Amino acid sequence: MLRFIMSFFGAIFSMLCLGVVMAALTLGAVFYMYGRDLPSYDTLAQYTPKTISRIYSGEGQIIDEFAVERRLFTPAEDIPDVVKQAFISAEDKNFYTHGGYDAAGMASAMVDAIKSRGADVRGASTITQQVMKNFLLDGSKSIERKIKEIILATRIEGAMPKDKILELYLNEIFLGKNSYGVTAAALTYFNKSLSDLTVEEAAYLAVLPKAPSDYDPVRQYDRSIARRNYVLREMWQNGYIEDAAYEVAKESPLRTVQSGDYESFRSELPPRDYFTDEIRRQLSQNFGEDEFFSGGLAIRATVDEDLQVEAAHALQRALETYDRGQGRWRGTGKTIDPAQLGDEDAWRAALRSVQVPRDITLENPWHPAVVLEVGEAQMRVGIENVTETDAEPFVIPRDDISWIKGGFPDNFAVGDVVLVRRMTQDSDGSFIRWTLRQVPQVQGAFMAMDVNTGRVLAMQGGFSYQASVFNRATQAKRQPGSSFKPFVYAAALDSGYSPATIVVDAPIEINTPQGVWRPQNYSNKFYGPTPLRTGIEQSRNLMTVRLAQEVGIDTVANYAEKFGVYDHMNRVLAASLGSDETTLFKMVAAYAMFANGGERVEPTLVDRVQDRYGKTVYRHDQRICKDCQQANLPTGEAPTIISNRQRVMNEITAYQLTSMLEGVVQRGTAKHAINLPVPIAGKTGTTNDEKDAWFVGFSSNIVAGCYIGYDNPRPMGRSASGGGICAPVFQTFMSQAIKKYGGGAFHVPADCQFINIDRFSGARLPPGASGNNVIAECFRPGEEPVFGITFDGGFAMAADLPLVDEVPQASRQVRTSTGKTATVGPKASLGTLSSGGLY
Repeated sequence: MLRFIMSFFGAIFSMLCLGVVMAALTLGAVFYMYGRDLPSYDTLAQYTPKTISRIYSGEGQIIDEFAVERRLFTPAEDIPDVVKQAFISAEDKNFYTHGGYDAAGMASAMVDAIKSRGADVRGASTITQQVMKNFLLDGSKSIERKIKEIILATRIEGAMPKDKILELYLNEIFLGKNSYGVTAAALTYFNKSLSDLTVEEAAYLAVLPKAPSDYDPVRQYDRSIARRNYVLREMWQNGYIEDAAYEVAKESPLRTVQSGDYESFRSELPPRDYFTDEIRRQLSQNFGEDEFFSGGLAIRATVDEDLQVEAAHALQRALETYDRGQGRWRGTGKTIDPAQLGDEDAWRAALRSVQVPRDITLENPWHPAVVLEVGEAQMRVGIENVTETDAEPFVIPRDDISWIKGGFPDNFAVGDVVLVRRMTQDSDGSFIRWTLRQVPQVQGAFMAMDVNTGRVLAMQGGFSYQASVFNRATQAKRQPGSSFKPFVYAAALDSGYSPATIVVDAPIEINTPQGVWRPQNYSNKFYGPTPLRTGIEQSRNLMTVRLAQEVGIDTVANYAEKFGVYDHMNRVLAASLGSDETTLFKMVAAYAMFANGGERVEPTLVDRVQDRYGKTVYRHDQRICKDCQQANLPTGEAPTIISNRQRVMNEITAYQLTSMLEGVVQRGTAKHAINLPVPIAGKTGTTNDEKDAWFVGFSSNIVAGCYIGYDNPRPMGRSASGGGICAPVFQTFMSQAIKKYGGGAFHVPADCQFINIDRFSGARLPPGASGNNVIAECFRPGEEPVFGITFDGGFAMAADLPLVDEVPQASRQVRTSTGKTATVGPKASLGTLSSGGLY
């Protein structure tokens, strides 16, 4: 009997042992089979998550950020213990003791599921398993994926420290609101850094990994509180927080950005503008979109934030002034259902959802508003984010719309969404009234840059970025008109002409495939033989066409392409008057080469780009400073900067042209618009029918340009010339820029030979001559002005034509070097060319 019992138990034991062996062999086979082709976990050692690229100002302030996944990577050693403890308590309390998977936790989860008959099904994945799933496996719910997850988790535990695994997890997880990782989530929900989080805030973040949308802090407030308190209880039971801290934390309300308890981190960022969006466009091309949006780049912008505001306001003021001169009210085109206007909360909520620009700060910030009541003498409005007071009643008086044709009932209806701003006293900023504003239809652009480094200091691509993201400084191709003429004159000066060279200003007829072209001066007058200087100062079209014909349109085109104005200029004479299309960005960069003495300069919006590891991957300034590291330079001696810039223009030519463009400002087409305390050179431009108005100008260190016109080109009216509406924008901006950056006399080349010239006739004058007609022109060494020759471009002239003299007198008195006066003969005509009054 005993032998039978022993045999029976022996058989059972053998069967159990065999079963265990078979189970072990089966499990081993399964793990072997699934573990053969698993991805390598070595890639985790080179973890490079998608992180935010940020743009910084020169002062180191964040001015914009771009991301596909809003993530800020934080190393494990910089993540506070309370954050780690919250997530461990919520997700994997045995994290520091298990070997990659938690068998007890898996068994407990299975028991709970059986007991509840499937009602209480919870995951039992460890943090390590979740890292494997997120990084190396797909998210499918299958036994096969779970086995692979356990195998990889076991392997990684033997190859990587626990804190490194936790670092991967806390930086990768999605926590809602486009926030990836705990650092971004802390900013999104609390506008705090990780080190500033309270224990209850850290516990709330630990609630989110499973299903962020199920624990929205506003819509699911009670559920979020309950789950947060569960995490707090786990932290307390695990010994991470004391009794008193636990009691205080669980009774604390859930305060978040979403519930309005904290300002959003976005409120600390300025609104996106044309400058930072252009950086995005350019760097996306240079680095690729994936790297730009996901590479964690640190980008140092060249923008001067104060001047960027000045540029925006100067352009906006000019556009608004022109628009209000048209006398038409268009409004925003948006409305709110009048049925909602009886409930203030309802109309305020509706107004917040209306897409209208909110980035305009001209004079004062512009606010969206809704028309609540329309009368004959006034109109009552409700204004977004502003509460009515006795001092500031939300009423628009009739006087405010005196510029609009018609009255309130003719132009407005209850429910219209409009834009308003405070009108205030210039002296003390006190409130006057609320005033209606509108975004103009006419558009434009402005840009300013350093003439030596190419650093773009300001760029405004339209009236409002939120109204239109199209950047007219870089994307709008327009005819530059007369602002192109300096490149024709540059080609001539480099071809042997001088500022005193005489060119005929008389009618021209040119046969073209489209018919006879008869170019005209803007004044519709002709002025006869005229020096080059006067031709550019007064923007003479006919002189420019003749000069282009003399020099050769190929030569002019080569210059335009060398300066980067055009990639390929049409070889037709009309192009010499700016009939081809280019961008303001290219024109401003080209003018900079006049200002810096004829050296190539490449415009840039970025000083430096660093990758996620702090390594510089791009630096614009390639100049070499020989002694910048020398601590003890002799008194009064500046560091030596070596520049290897390419010369695109003769230095004397650059100065001659700059001097002639100074004349444009002093005596020419811009004389009534520009009045600044430092020397300024520039050129106006107005195209046919005033469809495009330009002004590009420069001081000794800053070049800036303005363009104004309708996006779909159409006439703006005879008063809308470059000198009339664009030059004032330059004036306003530069008056502030000069206060900050100064300016001085333009650099004079050492080889300049100065000779006094009569600017009306081109005659040579004695060294001591004076008078408003006397100009000291720079000539190349050994170059003498040649008199008695007139260039007409080869266009046949039969006889004298009726011409209009520029000055009323037929002859002029000049003062000689001996102090005596002499009479210079009248302006030369086509039939009788003066010798220039030599004496």
